Amino acid sequence: MTVTRHFVLAAGGTGGHMIPAHALAAELMKRGHRVALVTDDRGARIPGLFDGVQTHVLPAGRISKSPAALWAAARSILAGRAMAIRLYETFEPTAVIGFGGYPALPALLGALKAGIPTAVHEQNAVLGRVNRLLAGRVDAIATAYPDVKRLAARHAGKVHLVGNPVRDEVMALRGEPFPALEEDGIFRLLVTGGSQGATILSSVVPDALGLLPLNFRRRMQVTQQCRAEDIDRVRAIYADFGIPADLATYLPDLPERLGWSHLVIARAGASTVAELTVAGRPAILVPLPSATDDHQTYNVAEAVAAGGARSIPQHLFTAVELAKQMQKLALEPGSLANAARRMWQCGRPNATSDLADLLEGLGAVPVQTLVPASSGRPAVPNGEGALA
Repeated sequence: MTVTRHFVLAAGGTGGHMIPAHALAAELMKRGHRVALVTDDRGARIPGLFDGVQTHVLPAGRISKSPAALWAAARSILAGRAMAIRLYETFEPTAVIGFGGYPALPALLGALKAGIPTAVHEQNAVLGRVNRLLAGRVDAIATAYPDVKRLAARHAGKVHLVGNPVRDEVMALRGEPFPALEEDGIFRLLVTGGSQGATILSSVVPDALGLLPLNFRRRMQVTQQCRAEDIDRVRAIYADFGIPADLATYLPDLPERLGWSHLVIARAGASTVAELTVAGRPAILVPLPSATDDHQTYNVAEAVAAGGARSIPQHLFTAVELAKQMQKLALEPGSLANAARRMWQCGRPNATSDLADLLEGLGAVPVQTLVPASSGRPAVPNGEGALA
């Protein structure tokens, strides 16, 4: 019989933190538990997430080197911690888990003060600032990658490799075959730069496709996410090259488009990499150079080492280099299907359920030993990406 428990999920107001938290909330509620969300104003405004979940917006200061800003941040954090403690007195959570971002800090500090079991989940391959700050005090650290930078060796005993939760629509792609690609068939390319698009992709990708051999260009069909100010320019370039292109600032059906794509060009955010590996889609990734601690470069390291993706640093991301990498992947027999299979092997499809198991164990029974870094791989699909 399921014992109903209460859990608090704390996440900063960006999609990278909120989407994994949303997936966990849905899983916990499916198991009969009650969930509350702690976030900031940005997180509370993200549409389509945490429907039916009680949401609490707490003050959370951003830590900086400025003495004046640091004092203001400390006051906000302490106020947020006090509000969190009052919430816990009425909600009585079994455990509190933070997903990174400064809004998670007061919620976790409040839980530590109240003696409530705690965990953090790190989506990236570099431990984030808030998670680093609390790593020594929480009961469990869930990671998305086997090798996480800036995670101290002394914390190894509390680390659990679970992966990054992804949307159900993406999970459904895991059992689907890699789209068949005939010698003269349509080659479908998906280009996405995250929720706001990426100007660098809009600047480089169209020119790169123009450098491809004519017979390859004639097979291309492009779906590309662009910033609003880039769409007309990008559309004109594709028209000049005679390449059919569907451009939009937002792709609500992104999982469907991912399903029939032969190649993806994207940034290397944690959610993007997780979805590509779960679905098993080869990719050329361009890490965002301004990402904190260069974490996007490390996010893609596992997939690159496995042979499922190629990574091009932004300062080397030119039309010539991209065209060269695309031809190596797309025009050599079997290269795409092989890359898709290797990408699929990097996926961790049980991330959401493993994370829920971990959280259920806190404060109830000893923390469960989940997927170790050296194992836990599912069966390998055949050469076309279908499950063997």
